[in-house]
Amino acid sequence: MRWVTFRRQAQGLDRVGLVVDAQVHALAEEASLLGLLGDDGERLAAAAETARHDPTDVFALADVALRAPIPRPPTVRDFYAFEQHVKTARKRRGLEMNPDWYELPVFYFSNPYAIAGDGEDIAIPPGSAELDFELEVAAIIGRGGADLTPEEAEQRIAGYCVMNDWSARDVQRREMKLSMGPVKGKDFATTIGPMLVTPDEIADTRSGRAFDLTMTATVNGREYSRASLKEIFWSFGEMISYASRGTRVEPGDVVGSGTCGTGCILELALVHDGEAYPWLRPGDEVVLTVDHLGSLRNRIVAGSPLRRLR
Repeated sequence: MRWVTFRRQAQGLDRVGLVVDAQVHALAEEASLLGLLGDDGERLAAAAETARHDPTDVFALADVALRAPIPRPPTVRDFYAFEQHVKTARKRRGLEMNPDWYELPVFYFSNPYAIAGDGEDIAIPPGSAELDFELEVAAIIGRGGADLTPEEAEQRIAGYCVMNDWSARDVQRREMKLSMGPVKGKDFATTIGPMLVTPDEIADTRSGRAFDLTMTATVNGREYSRASLKEIFWSFGEMISYASRGTRVEPGDVVGSGTCGTGCILELALVHDGEAYPWLRPGDEVVLTVDHLGSLRNRIVAGSPLRRLR
């Protein structure tokens, strides 16, 4: 199943539909993807049958504006699960890999109020001159639980989508020196979408700890990044299991993979000539694509001026 949250007009109501070929088979206006989660997938499956055979409306996919599948998720966790990305970034700073990285699938919490969808403009955050994209895949939790095993955790995944964890690198760099993690360097925007793709749709691509799905990023039509999700070190089951340790994960929670190898300007500029991979500027268009999951397209626009605290 491929589910979307969409609008017919820019200021219209969010609606939910099943993608069937090049059409969206819409459910009743009161339906939401978050409301269809919470069990072992029966509600989603039943809603899909209704959408296929008795939709409330049918629209051409090209005629609707896609939103984030879960426009306001309960939580957003972003992990750090691709070894190539971590190793490259640390090596260029003169650091060896920390052995604990191979023991702890670490993450940080991002901002559920700053979720964006396909086609939305992304404003440069105040005070930043080093805006970056991050090419990722996200899992959406379908059923809650606590202290889950990796096997139990994977069974609770409702679906997957593309994720862009936008980063203000200059702001992030200053904040990280204060040992409190990425704060304003990360919380201004996270794009997810364009659809929620259920695990059965990609089951035949299973490889290693994940799936053999090609991941690419382009800026203004030029390819910057290319990797595969199968190169991930920590599986989504392992990451969600760690997230649930001593607490809970709940339906609609977003779990990001972290940046794939080559999947951001920071890493590319460290390995190659920095002038060949400049920071993002107003007018740039960033497109992230993952096989079977679709593409996220966002344009960069100028942001608000920085207001000093003192």
